[in-house]
Amino acid sequence: MKINMPVTQRELALKDTTQIVSKTDLKGAITFVNTDFIDISGFAEEELIGQNHNMVRHPDMPPEAFADLWATVKTGKPWIGIVKNRCKNGGGCSLPLTIL
Repeated sequence: MKINMPVTQRELALKDTTQIVSKTDLKGAITFVNTDFIDISGFAEEELIGQNHNMVRHPDMPPEAFADLWATVKTGKPWIGIVKNRCKNGGGCSLPLTIL
């Protein structure tokens, strides 16, 4: 698993109205991010598009969660869970994630 740095113990609280949206291709390369994703992550859109989604993977996330995510999605079923992303400044944010 790729360990992204920096990592801090700062946790970002999200508003109830925040909707983080990203799209990837089947290899995990980011093809779209919405404004909330950009604002929360601290990365510019140009830094995200074309990069593997692993760049925002927080090391607190167990690899088994992503193995389950990909195994489920590849069967054509939706996946729902809680994911913690790493922000550019090293902080993290936990959010519900649905993949259709």
